[in-house]
Amino acid sequence: MKFIFEVRMKEGHAPEEYAEAWVRASEIIQQAPGARGTELHRKIGDPNTMIAIARWDSKEARDAMESKHNSSVAEIIRSVAPFVEITPLGEFEEPEWVVLPPGRSG
Repeated sequence: MKFIFEVRMKEGHAPEEYAEAWVRASEIIQQAPGARGTELHRKIGDPNTMIAIARWDSKEARDAMESKHNSSVAEIIRSVAPFVEITPLGEFEEPEWVVLPPGRSG
């Protein structure tokens, strides 16, 4: 499953500030059972808006990680909270089907 959210930088702050914190938190979170990776993408034409994607084996695996308080992750999140607006977009299952151009394999 994928947990997807939008990150908007507040004025006077650069996306690199959030990206640095994202990497630090991800390195910890990705040690949890079921974690399958993270991605952070800048929006074309608006580099102060990003989309973040965290991949998990299942919603249950992500919920289990969330239920265990990690003070290091909490501190990283607190450190970026003043200069970002985060909007959860949702939790998504892996696609039921993938359509690729002819000759490409997924």
